[in-house]
Amino acid sequence: MNGGERAANGDRTWSVRNILRSKVEEVLLGVLVGWAVIASVVAGIRLLRPPPVVSTERRAMQDALHAATVTLPHLRRGLSTDSAAKTIGYLHALNQALAVALTTADGEVLAFDGDGADHHLPGEPLVDIAAAGRRDRIHISSRIACSHPGCPLGPAVLAPLVVQSERVGTFAALFAHGHRLTPDDTRTATETASLVSAQLELAEMETQAERLARAELRALRAQISPHFVYNTLAAIASYIHSNPDEARELLTEFAEFTRYAFRRQSPYVTVADELAFVEKYLRLEHARFGDKLDVRLHVSPDVLQTVMPMLSVQPLVENAIRHGVERRGQGRIEIVGSEIGTDIELRVSDDGVGMEAERREAILNGKSDGIGLINVQSRLRATFGQDYGLEIESVVGEGTTVTMTLPKFRAGVRAA
Repeated sequence: MNGGERAANGDRTWSVRNILRSKVEEVLLGVLVGWAVIASVVAGIRLLRPPPVVSTERRAMQDALHAATVTLPHLRRGLSTDSAAKTIGYLHALNQALAVALTTADGEVLAFDGDGADHHLPGEPLVDIAAAGRRDRIHISSRIACSHPGCPLGPAVLAPLVVQSERVGTFAALFAHGHRLTPDDTRTATETASLVSAQLELAEMETQAERLARAELRALRAQISPHFVYNTLAAIASYIHSNPDEARELLTEFAEFTRYAFRRQSPYVTVADELAFVEKYLRLEHARFGDKLDVRLHVSPDVLQTVMPMLSVQPLVENAIRHGVERRGQGRIEIVGSEIGTDIELRVSDDGVGMEAERREAILNGKSDGIGLINVQSRLRATFGQDYGLEIESVVGEGTTVTMTLPKFRAGVRAA
């Protein structure tokens, strides 16, 4: 692949990533607005009750926000019978309806709460989507179709659950016979559907971000240096006759190195796991360089359980060896990990040949020959946002320090 193709691929990758990030920001804003509106509507309804007014309003807002908050972990796993069942009761609390339901895109019940739950069961049809007009519009029905004798339900507000412009289900607010639907009924049902849709949208965004992380991880695996593999095997071979025990240990380290690098679990690991992998890598490099390679590791225990994209530190260390030890014939590699407020910082330093400012910019912008550092940079930013990633400081003839910053915690980012 020539430089122009790499730059084009890099531009497309950044474009996809920017679109995902923009969508996530829009969804988060929608969630916050939805919560505020729901809390205000519920509070307004409850203000009609007897005093004390202030405590009733505060209690209504607390109840609404609590009900909204507890639905989040379940809906972030997508819309299913299980997630719907775990959230339907809380969604009911956000509405003044006699009953509420979540359905599939075809109108079949996923979960139902309230009067009529004895005969409106999961898997049963509740909403005729075809008769409800446009699939992306709210629909008001004077009476839902129900053949069960004595069903107390009459009018309904049917609000679509939309993810990336596609209807994936329906939120139904169901009322008693004779109830006259009010604008508040419609608005509350609509905002509840927006809340559910926003969480489902975030779940889909997280899935897409993880797919992107996995794709870029595959690209990084594909370029694991054949030079490193060849030299490692050559070093192991040199020990077979002179020190067979050492050769066996190195082969074990090499097997564990490849097992970690190519495992098919989550693309995220803890800092502790990543550093254990880096130590195996350095053990193999030490077999090549011996005492010419000096490694110093200073990592605070407080950062070890932080979750990060796997294969994020090893490319930094490999780059330090290639531009430090290999070019000078000997050198020092230092890895330092520390807390900085709610973030952590990992620094990889070498005392190698260093680089000029133009070279540093080219590396972080994906305009250099190698893909290791830009791959790490893009995965960090895709996972944690533009405030996180890599910075490079270097002095020609003195060495280079690459600093990685990442948050100590990020919702949805979990190690295997």
